[in-house]
Amino acid sequence: MKIVILDGETLNPGDISWHAFNKFGDVTIYDRTPDKLTIQRIGDAEIVFTNKTRITPKVLDNCPSIKFIGVLATGYNVVDIKAAQEKSVTVCNIPNYGTMAVAQYTTALLLELCHHIGEHSSDVRSGGWCNRPDFCYWHSPLIELMGKKLGLIGYGRIGSAFANIAQALGMKVLAYTPSGKSTEAHAKVKFVSLDKLLAESDVISLHCPLTIDNAGLINRHTIAKMKDGVMLLNTARGGLVVENELAEALNNGKVSGAALDVLAAEPPPANNPLLNARNCIITPHIAWAPTEARIRLMNIAVENLEKFLSGNPQNVVS
Repeated sequence: MKIVILDGETLNPGDISWHAFNKFGDVTIYDRTPDKLTIQRIGDAEIVFTNKTRITPKVLDNCPSIKFIGVLATGYNVVDIKAAQEKSVTVCNIPNYGTMAVAQYTTALLLELCHHIGEHSSDVRSGGWCNRPDFCYWHSPLIELMGKKLGLIGYGRIGSAFANIAQALGMKVLAYTPSGKSTEAHAKVKFVSLDKLLAESDVISLHCPLTIDNAGLINRHTIAKMKDGVMLLNTARGGLVVENELAEALNNGKVSGAALDVLAAEPPPANNPLLNARNCIITPHIAWAPTEARIRLMNIAVENLEKFLSGNPQNVVS
């Protein structure tokens, strides 16, 4: 059996092992695959793993040997699911591997907005403290979170985990979901309308998938409904935000700060307005990437293939 991993570099830049796949057949691993080489590299492989390399109807038409596509991520928009189903190709993704990793990272972004730890550390190391007449100083207001309201847009596993952390910091948690409820544990979390969440939250954090219905959810109109000085966190999907309109709100002070681990285009173009916006922290889509989470992802990918080959597939995308 031939197995092709089209873009293994992101999941495994060399610090974990692919060896568990070897028991299933001949494995070929590419660091990354441009679209023009996808068909050639898949060839007559039966098993294909992808993270961000697109599997289009054209790819499926030209690679009829494919029986299984494993997405090395939770999001599966890189695969044309309808075309795969029409060709009886099973597609599986990786849910639940990074819940605590992303919740932890979201907390780190929030705390950085509140304390600007990196900025102050850099200033100290460059001599800024040595030349001060007093025992302490700060460049921007330091924010205590106790008693403030956190608004979660989306309340799945990650939103629920982040809510628990926020409550431990003394925050009050509001949540909005389209259904108005969630199957996740929600002790002391108040479910409210989107407008109420926007109006009352001191911090808003995005934890929902990107859909046709919510693309550009954070825009000039929804920002106008927010409190003056609100902070925004996004570890979900960049397309949830209209970036030039958020940049405008940051620069005029309506939004006091934003911390984003995702952007609409990744990597971003050099003219992305958020790159030069006031008090905007941007990191390169790494909330999911602690070693422990990536090992967990790898193990689930192996399980997905094992279950498929045994006739009992799991994590099937439909």
